[in-house]
Amino acid sequence: MHGGTRIAASTVSGRFAAVFGGDMAQAFSSESFSSEVHRTTGWSIALSVLMIIVGILAIASPLVAGIAVTRIVGWLLLFSGALHFVYAFRGGTVTAVLWEILLAILYALVGFYLLANTAVGLATLTFVIAFYLFVEAILEFAESYAARYESGSGWLVFNGVIKLLLAFMIWGSWPSSKVWVVGTLVGVSILFSGFSRLIMSSAVRRITA
Repeated sequence: MHGGTRIAASTVSGRFAAVFGGDMAQAFSSESFSSEVHRTTGWSIALSVLMIIVGILAIASPLVAGIAVTRIVGWLLLFSGALHFVYAFRGGTVTAVLWEILLAILYALVGFYLLANTAVGLATLTFVIAFYLFVEAILEFAESYAARYESGSGWLVFNGVIKLLLAFMIWGSWPSSKVWVVGTLVGVSILFSGFSRLIMSSAVRRITA
């Protein structure tokens, strides 16, 4: 009788310890997860604030921002050219090797040109952006026509009109528009990305608080 009582008590004690230990482990895991989320969102919020500051500075000084963007594009093209040159000798047919070498030379030449002639490169980027906006406007009009019986298609037309007007405005004042176009558009993009990241990071931080 006493033996059975001891066994029962031991079983209950074991179950209690298992449950209590599981709760402790779960609580510790939850606290660890919350701490990790807070640390990650803290860095994300700091990055968001930095992006907002950079965006404001780019909008305030669009020419400086445009020159910086042009130089970054030049260095990226040089880096891409180097990668294509290295990849060309990884094997393959003669045609593939020659094609990769030609791409490497093209990227390198354009990259050097942008770095050596920043003003001309900035004007070229401005023209390319205007062309991109023009193509985007045409696609918006085509999409709105395809969805003309759907609700909200009018917003596609409105978006297309804005992009088309912006493209013609840039072309109409080109190349003098290089002074503000690239820097302003990049600044606005960074600014809104910073605000979006800040809102999302703050929301996640509040949920796990």
